[in-house]
Amino acid sequence: MSKIVIAGAGGRAGRAAVAEARMRGHQVTAVVRDPAKYGDLAADEVAIVAGDVTDVDSVAAVAAGHDAAISAVYDAEASPDSFYVGAATALLDGLSRAGVGRLLVVGLGTLLETEPGVRLMDTDEFPPEYRPFSEGHAAGLQVLRSTAGSLDWVYASPTGNFDHDGPRVGHYRTGGPAGTGLISYADFAIALLDEIDTPKHHRTQIAFTN
Repeated sequence: MSKIVIAGAGGRAGRAAVAEARMRGHQVTAVVRDPAKYGDLAADEVAIVAGDVTDVDSVAAVAAGHDAAISAVYDAEASPDSFYVGAATALLDGLSRAGVGRLLVVGLGTLLETEPGVRLMDTDEFPPEYRPFSEGHAAGLQVLRSTAGSLDWVYASPTGNFDHDGPRVGHYRTGGPAGTGLISYADFAIALLDEIDTPKHHRTQIAFTN
């Protein structure tokens, strides 16, 4: 049994990760902005705490005593660039301070390459209105890639997109053509927890699909 801290636990990806972790018998700390709004998460012996993923002291405090972390954060009101850079920076420093060795970040499939050197977000067909959000995620990923620290991180995304209403099928595939395929949040959570229970990828970007 591991102790896992999950930031952004109130969102769809975060909730799925909480459910999968508890199903496997792990101890879970759910990090949200306002615990009073997410009391339902405590129904399965989940500890709910307030935290700020962009604040290194907050990250270090909520992560202390845990074995692994999952970041599934989103802030509709923040600038994507500053938010995801700030989150990546604080997670790297804060988790290292707390002695947490493994980080799974829930990211975007738009950062995957359609051909060598060409990300999906860089193609002519990519909708320009989605580019700032993708650029924010890309900047955060670059922070992870640039670190020389010892934290073992993985940036994980759907190969194509999330199947928002999809059920838990119970299996997934790794990789595939960028921008294709769907995966449910529940099956994505299986992939995340597999990477915590039996790590296969290290300090890299990976993608999952059903």
